[in-house]
Amino acid sequence: MEIKIVKIEKPEEMNFILGQAHFIKTVEDIHEAIVSTAPHLKFGLAFCESSGPALVRYSGNDEKLIEIAKKNALNLSAGHSFIIFMENGFPINILNAIKNVPEVCRIFCATANSVEVVIAETETGRGILGVIDGLKTKGVEGEEDIKKRKEFLRKIGYKL
Repeated sequence: MEIKIVKIEKPEEMNFILGQAHFIKTVEDIHEAIVSTAPHLKFGLAFCESSGPALVRYSGNDEKLIEIAKKNALNLSAGHSFIIFMENGFPINILNAIKNVPEVCRIFCATANSVEVVIAETETGRGILGVIDGLKTKGVEGEEDIKKRKEFLRKIGYKL
């Protein structure tokens, strides 16, 4: 077995969701979940098929985001993984809908951070072991940090 690191390639502030599913209809079902939950969201989705032709299957409503998703999925080439890139919203807007898609097995991350994906490769294929999502923790928040966190959440409309 060989361990590899694959860096997710995306614009710095762009959010994405990386997960694992189990069936070719994942692409259509995730697409439907997104548009029915957050119709304003622009997105690109790609899924690494794990058998048969083993293709990257894709969908979305924005060509630029679809291309980013296809490129990253092909770089990962990890069976049954999917990746969604988005604009005009955040993962929190669609995360529960994605988790409720019957084919979805797990979510590895939902973030705008720089992410490295830890991949295991054997003679039979590739799989995601985990992710490195963002920076190493630098300490514990203080009173001023708490104030900034609360102000930020209210500024972006997630708290009253």
